[in-house]
Amino acid sequence: MRDSTVRIGLLLPEVLGTYGDSGNAQVLCKRLQWRGQDAEVVPISLSSPVPSTLDLYLLGGGEDGAQVLAADFLRAATGLRRAAAAGTPVFGVCAGLQILGTRFHGVDGVDHSGLGLLDATTKPASRRAVSELVASPELFDAPLTGFENHQGETTRGPDSAPLGRVVRGTGNGDGTEGAVTGHVIGTYLHGPALARNPALADLLLSWVLGHPPKPLELSEVEVLRAERLSARRSR
Repeated sequence: MRDSTVRIGLLLPEVLGTYGDSGNAQVLCKRLQWRGQDAEVVPISLSSPVPSTLDLYLLGGGEDGAQVLAADFLRAATGLRRAAAAGTPVFGVCAGLQILGTRFHGVDGVDHSGLGLLDATTKPASRRAVSELVASPELFDAPLTGFENHQGETTRGPDSAPLGRVVRGTGNGDGTEGAVTGHVIGTYLHGPALARNPALADLLLSWVLGHPPKPLELSEVEVLRAERLSARRSR
């Protein structure tokens, strides 16, 4: 166990919190505390500097205008990119995924630069994806599940692997879901994603701690996951 408190950076919750993705920070904090590890959530607003010294960073979803605002702010702030270059884990959902990529084409018809932490570009799809999403992950065995609500079509380059392969739903639009480069992960899963996918939460925590966290016995989580997966697969 670490001697110091794990500090979880929640980036721009006032503009990247449309779909409840700020809950991912609380999930990680509690999963650490349940294991006896001190942890705290550090909200970072548009009026705050972005430190490069936190242990993990989270970005959520947001509307198109908020996404552009967040991308511009995070490019100028540089702290997130410096942290990622040092190997600090970064997790982005929906708009967060697109911001972490190299560029995204907004509904305003303009190409916007991302942070380049994922080798991925996004353009508007012909139709909006609104459904439960199930994917088979590349990094662990438990199925991924979540709710997608986006009109982005994301194309990965050679420097990013998919987070998973789509079983039900749309994901990136090419049969894959999300993107991974090093310790940077992007996904279209809402829910919040880390509440619905404890194996994904613990993967991020293993990168923070330097070893797999000890197992947690939370039977209600497995019951809820089984219900979600069963309902989606039966449609």
